[in-house]
Amino acid sequence: MSTHENYFETNKTTWNKKVKVHSKSNMYDLEAFKKGKSSLMKYELEALNDVKYKSLLHLQCHFGQDTLSWSRMGAKCVGVDLSDEGIKLARKLNAELKFNAQFICCNVLDTSKYVAEIFDIVYTSYGVIGWLPDLKPWGKMIAERLKKGGTFFMAEFHPIVWMFDYLDDKPIIKHGYMQDAVIYEEYMGTYADKESEMISKEYGWNHGLGEVVSALTEAGLHIEYLKEHDESPYDVLPNLTKTDSGMFVTKDKLYPLIFTLKAIKV
Repeated sequence: MSTHENYFETNKTTWNKKVKVHSKSNMYDLEAFKKGKSSLMKYELEALNDVKYKSLLHLQCHFGQDTLSWSRMGAKCVGVDLSDEGIKLARKLNAELKFNAQFICCNVLDTSKYVAEIFDIVYTSYGVIGWLPDLKPWGKMIAERLKKGGTFFMAEFHPIVWMFDYLDDKPIIKHGYMQDAVIYEEYMGTYADKESEMISKEYGWNHGLGEVVSALTEAGLHIEYLKEHDESPYDVLPNLTKTDSGMFVTKDKLYPLIFTLKAIKV
């Protein structure tokens, strides 16, 4: 087994544990979701507001809430995730809600080995690319799975956010913006339930915006826009303040928290 495969196996084990914790958490609010509440946030809804009758591939879908939220809006969806527990729950929710989404368990970089269909939209969001050691195969796979003229959209935490170590009381800059070396963290709890007794063991990688853009353009995508936002829809970082609009910001707004990118396959 290669070093990266060992890293992926460790991450898969952690995400299988997270599924059990997250599905019971207030953050994911599964009961409200089942009753019709969308899990989608402002940035993705503004970017992809009309998905009716469109085919949509959701990469790194966790246990499928966003995938099924797009299904509710009329899209024909396929969700992919590394966690077999996540895919198992996603399939259960899909059956319970009587949607027609499909869910496939695989490493996102291997998506083209498991999914032959090409899509109108490929979508991924919030805490996804940091699990990948190299974005070039990721960009290539996205281009492979998009129809000509199809749209790729991502909403993701800004790479500046991942320069900080959040395990101590006060976040300190510890990791390089374009750091090649793997980052290992081990801690109790998870972003959706900090009081949980589960142990998260995680291997991750930092990717600057230049690497993201280059991976996509080299694969044949045309970047329509790249936007940076100082407001996050999730309260998952220390000491964020809730705004009147329901978003979360740092006290001084010195750096962006989120970036969004929309691209078209040319």
